[in-house]
Amino acid sequence: MPRTFKLPHFYHSPIISVVKQARRDLDVRKRDLAPTLLDFGPVRFKIARHFGFCYGVENAIEIAYQALAENPDKRIFLLSEIIHNPHVNENLRQRGVQFLMDTAGMPLLPFDILMPDDVVIVPAFGTTLEVEQTLKARGVTLTAYNTTCPFVEKVWRRSEEIGKQDYTVVIHGKRYHEETRATFSHAQASAPVVVVRDLEEARDLAKVISGEADTAFFFEKFADRFSPGFDPILHLKRIGVVNQTTMLATETEAIANLLQDTIKTTYGEADMASHFADTRDTLCYATKENQDATLALIADGGDIAVVVGGYNSSNTSHLVELCQQHLPTYFIRDADELLSSQRIRHLELETKQVQTTENWLFQTNENETDQKTPTDIVLTAGASCPDVLLDEVLQKIVKWFPSTRSVEEVLEPFL
Repeated sequence: MPRTFKLPHFYHSPIISVVKQARRDLDVRKRDLAPTLLDFGPVRFKIARHFGFCYGVENAIEIAYQALAENPDKRIFLLSEIIHNPHVNENLRQRGVQFLMDTAGMPLLPFDILMPDDVVIVPAFGTTLEVEQTLKARGVTLTAYNTTCPFVEKVWRRSEEIGKQDYTVVIHGKRYHEETRATFSHAQASAPVVVVRDLEEARDLAKVISGEADTAFFFEKFADRFSPGFDPILHLKRIGVVNQTTMLATETEAIANLLQDTIKTTYGEADMASHFADTRDTLCYATKENQDATLALIADGGDIAVVVGGYNSSNTSHLVELCQQHLPTYFIRDADELLSSQRIRHLELETKQVQTTENWLFQTNENETDQKTPTDIVLTAGASCPDVLLDEVLQKIVKWFPSTRSVEEVLEPFL
């Protein structure tokens, strides 16, 4: 039996949570990636098989609210955002939790205000060894309410293992994302480390491994993304690839395959094990499930896609990337971004700017006079997005369509 978590009741929803549970009951082994169809008549929602809160997020939220319940008379702090969802973080703030740093690691409150009796919660992304040591010196313990995702910790353990075998750790991630900062810190305690952002940067690293590019090229391309004392000639002879767990799993695999092929060409297939560590077991299952389900959702077709999640959520942004390659896609954080049936406020990934788009929902072809019926909306969410936010998005959109079926009618097959 998979573990169940005790989450606050306000994170559950009367529509999405019911559909998710019905799909779990029918497909215990998670083999069916087909989307769920909620047919309201003139508008239909195609919902991804896997989305929303993952194991690590539910674990983090449970621990955070447990800390509040168990320490009513103590000051409670979070090192930074518990997860990348503004609603979850704001609810914790309203309950008195104080945030010590922002997502970039910049201080919001000085550490010297902390006392040994204070409760400090470690977010799901984990934290750096440097922060741990600083707080330990102040007598603050981080073990009681450490919400670090178990799959992030798995990456740390594997990095330590291969580091002790004299492999260099190559991290596929965003260098200053909280998780990558933490993984970098933990990995460099036992190994040289370098971070690659994407496949293009992995190709640059491959040039250095093969000898096509020199050390000057490495230091220019990877400035501020390698550990102190990094020697490209020495430290790229033996490598292993791990990732920031919220990155595209397919891209991590492509990066690992590229670097493995480069090693094979450079050193020969017979000596592969001496130069390339097998780290495939570090990929996060939830990230891959959500991305695979999104691909199946896209393949099923739709008119537009709405992806819900925090604007600083890495895993949500990758779902948006997948969707927008195939259909008009709107990345919103909640139903408040649906300004009307004609106007939507959403994050543009390329510019990282929030913008407003007109005529987003009722789009017609130049040669057509009527809106297509039914309108098919592809709907999914990031791993840090509560189900209730999708409910609110869905119900707000439904109200803009006349003569829709009731929620009770639509949910009847799932009850």
